[in-house]
Amino acid sequence: MTTLLLAPVLVPLLGAVVYLVIGWGPATRYVGTGSAALMLAAAIGTAVLVAGSGPRTTLAGIIRVDALSAFMLIVIGAVALLATTAIPAYLGAEIAAGRASGRTAARHALLVQLFLAAMALAVLAANLGVLWVAVEATTIVTAFLVGQRRTRTAIEAAWKYVVICSTGIALALLGTFLLNFAAQHAPGTPGLDLAALTAAAHGLDPGVTRIAVVLLVIGFGAKAGLAPLHAWLPDAHSQAPAPVSALMSGVLLSVAFYAILRVKVVADAALGAGFARALLIVMALASLVLAASLLLAQRDYKRMLAYSSIEHLGLVAFGAAVGGPLALAAVLLHILGHGLVKGVLFLTAGRMLQTEGTSRIDGVHGLAARQPLLAGCLGLGTLALIGLPPFSVFASELGIARSGFAAGLGWLTAAALLLVVVIAAALIGHTSRMVLGAPPDGPGAATAPLRPPGTLAVTLVAGLLAGAALGITAGPLHSLLTLAAATLTGAP
Repeated sequence: MTTLLLAPVLVPLLGAVVYLVIGWGPATRYVGTGSAALMLAAAIGTAVLVAGSGPRTTLAGIIRVDALSAFMLIVIGAVALLATTAIPAYLGAEIAAGRASGRTAARHALLVQLFLAAMALAVLAANLGVLWVAVEATTIVTAFLVGQRRTRTAIEAAWKYVVICSTGIALALLGTFLLNFAAQHAPGTPGLDLAALTAAAHGLDPGVTRIAVVLLVIGFGAKAGLAPLHAWLPDAHSQAPAPVSALMSGVLLSVAFYAILRVKVVADAALGAGFARALLIVMALASLVLAASLLLAQRDYKRMLAYSSIEHLGLVAFGAAVGGPLALAAVLLHILGHGLVKGVLFLTAGRMLQTEGTSRIDGVHGLAARQPLLAGCLGLGTLALIGLPPFSVFASELGIARSGFAAGLGWLTAAALLLVVVIAAALIGHTSRMVLGAPPDGPGAATAPLRPPGTLAVTLVAGLLAGAALGITAGPLHSLLTLAAATLTGAP
């Protein structure tokens, strides 16, 4: 059992060792894909174990897996499988164009494996302090990936990412200290163990706990891309290599929000549901307003996808604020559905950048005529992103909206939905200009449709099919979602 619980961390660490020792080459280029596949398999096995016999702990209580942790491991494994399968084709094109070397590719693959291990540790951590360390580790690793191209804009984006996220994570650290102080004066001295904190929450000092919760939510919210500490996200996502952008948007933001969900469980038990609800609603609506206003006049398609991530994390925050089993299950479904679709879109955008030579929206025309598969993935991915059926984002947004109206938050829910409609209109407008229209002509124009590498094509189509299947039926995930939602309501 211990091996199964630790596999999501140990497998990518082993993959990192392989790239460190052997480097990048024909024999190792798909080691990352195998690592992600094993992570997903271990996550599924863990989910089956937890669903059948309840939460499990190992390593003297440092690692704890419940339904929520198991679900997040599945999210990490699924999106990681998409991204790592696309990495060989992406790096091959970069090396062929002279923008990368074998050494760059090896470093990239190694850092991606460390990134996956850190995220897996974050969702497996039983202790808030270990969770904080794991989230901070993701910042250190991904900073090097964001600046991989070593251009001026990439380096600036990496530094901006480090500075803003370090500020946020410092606030979270201060909140952790304060919560630990409150715990030391509570009956049973639960320390920073999340389960023990929830059980002893009634004994926490309310004043200290309020300050701690505000600092923790804002601090981890910075890493989740929520307002007010969101400014790093568009720069980092637009400058990072496409597979890294897919992982950051599809998984990292959700892992950071997972930390907020864990804090909210403690806050609700100690302070009542109203305090964390008010804080999250303010951050959610601010994030939605920001995304809507900046998407309307957006000129860069990678930044467009980045601002869309702010929107979707805002929706996740709003659903978490609403609370209740339906809203929380919808939040978790949204996290998985958004991760799959956004992973596909960032991988599509990365291939577009390599073939079109520009990330400007007005620099891409008639994509459907020149690159029909990419155009189809971009168009369908955008429709999935704005919440059209049968994709899972439709089902999750519907669940959040229904819960918001049922909880007496009608005006706030209506405002959030209005902003979502504005964002949808902006995304459709920008995407249609790239996909439709006449292709460019002239000496440099392509004479025949371009096809992406086979592995990339399969990855993009598989990601969209998975998002659609998840929207039609949650299938075996239904019971896991129910248990995870129950965990977020304070159930053991």
